[in-house]
Parts: sequence; structure tokens; C-alpha cells
Amino acid sequence: MFGMFGLWRTVNNVLFYLTLAVGLAGLLGNGLVLWHLGLHIKKGPLSLYLLHLAAADFLFLGCQVGLSAAQAALGAQDSLYFVVPFLGFSAGLWLLAAFSAERCLSHLFPACYWGRRPRHTSAVVCGLIWALTPPAVLLPAHACGLLGGRARLGTCLQYHAASVTWLLSLVCGACGAGLVLFVWGGCCSQRPRPQFFGVTVGSALLLLLCGLPLVFCWSLRPLLSFLLPLFLPLATLLACVHGSAKPLFHFMAGRQPGPPQPLRAVLRRALGEQAPLEAGGLSLPMGLL
Repeated sequence: MFGMFGLWRTVNNVLFYLTLAVGLAGLLGNGLVLWHLGLHIKKGPLSLYLLHLAAADFLFLGCQVGLSAAQAALGAQDSLYFVVPFLGFSAGLWLLAAFSAERCLSHLFPACYWGRRPRHTSAVVCGLIWALTPPAVLLPAHACGLLGGRARLGTCLQYHAASVTWLLSLVCGACGAGLVLFVWGGCCSQRPRPQFFGVTVGSALLLLLCGLPLVFCWSLRPLLSFLLPLFLPLATLLACVHGSAKPLFHFMAGRQPGPPQPLRAVLRRALGEQAPLEAGGLSLPMGLL
């Protein structure tokens, strides 16, 4: 019995320190993307999503690292340590679904999509996502007693069912758009692969493998905490991997063979205004769309 408890504690500590290490690395990577894309690279309609997605990942990782360190220092367990980082994770999930859907539709129907798309769609969608995410997370958390109040069973079940449906719909949307883009853009279409192809497909795959466990934790937290106590620390580690890997996708998309290049040049090549977007067979600069 004591041996099993010691093993559980050792594994939990290993997961904790791995989460801190991955989270700190992700903060650095997303911070570099925010710095360069936010201040030094002209943004187009799709790269604006990536800027906000980097901000959401930075928020999630920052809250996760900070609250995990506070939890370790104080030795206290509080549901707020789960709810607060989940705000950033949910915003990132919503932004990823919107970005993947736009990237997929703009490749499948380029002339129709870019010809009829309102100019400020990306900014409006990102603003709505940031405005709607806090109530979408905090209302069910409050109703279920995760914010320190008393749980109301009937209201909790209603809000929680709506929240789980919303999150699973976002996962299905992001993964479905990535799958369609992979099949059509990588196998069926004769056109060159679109910009952000690797980011869209890689993020969808990473969401399925590393982001979905945290959605399960939100959906079944009491049951999983009782049956599988290590599931939440493992899901948190995987979610940190999910939030930390996207800057690597940008770096891999922008690097070229040859001698090392400045990071800004690599990110500008991956995300910048010179990258073309197809629209009815024409190449239009991102800044003009």
C-alpha cells in the first residue's frame, strides 16, 4: 500500500516538473511569436488568428506555470488552479477552430470565399471569442461550485452539458477542417499546398492527441479524479505540449536549407505579408485581403 502511494507521488512529481519545463519553453516560444508577429510583421486575415492563438496559448501556459508553482509552494488544492488556466485553453480551442475553418474554406472555395468575405472578419471573430470565452467557462464553473460557492445540481447539469457540447463541437470543427484540408490539399487538389497547411494539419493532430484529454478532464472531472488521480496531471502536461508546439510549426514552415537565419526572417517567411493566398486562381498579398 505504501509502495503504491510512493510510486504515485513520484510519478506525480515527475509530471509536475515536466509540466513546468514544457510550460516555460512554450511561454518563450509563444512570446517570440507575439513579439515578432505583433510588432514587426504585417498581419493578414489568417495570421491575425495565429497572433491571437499565440496570445491564448501564452495566457494558458502562464496561468498554468504560475498557479502550479503557487500550488506547490502553498501545498493546497483548489479548483481555481484548474478553472483559471482553462480560460486560456478554451479561447485557444475556439481560435484554432475558427482559423482551421477559414483556412479550409478559403482553399476549397477561394474565389467565392475571398470575394465575399468582409474585410474585418478576423478581427470581429477574435473579439467575439475573447468576449464569449469567460462566461462560457465561468458560468458552468460557478454553477458547479468550482469557484468556491455552493453547487446547484440542476443548474450545474444544464450549464455543464452546454459547456461540454460547445467544447466537443470546437474539437470536431478544428479536427474536421484539418482532416479535410489534409485530404483535399495534400492528396486530391492539383494546386500547391496552401499557406499554413502544416500549421493547420499539425495543430489538428496535436489537438486530438494532446488537447482532448484536458477537455475530458473538464467534462468528467469528479469521476476521473476519483478513478484515475493521475489523469489530470497527465492531461495538463499534454495540454502544455499542445500550447507549446505551435511556434515550432511556424519555425519549421519558415526555415530554409542553408546557413542559420535570423528568427525574424524565418517567422516573416512563415507568417508575413509576402506569402500569397489563393483567390480565384490569383495570388493576392495577405495585406490586401
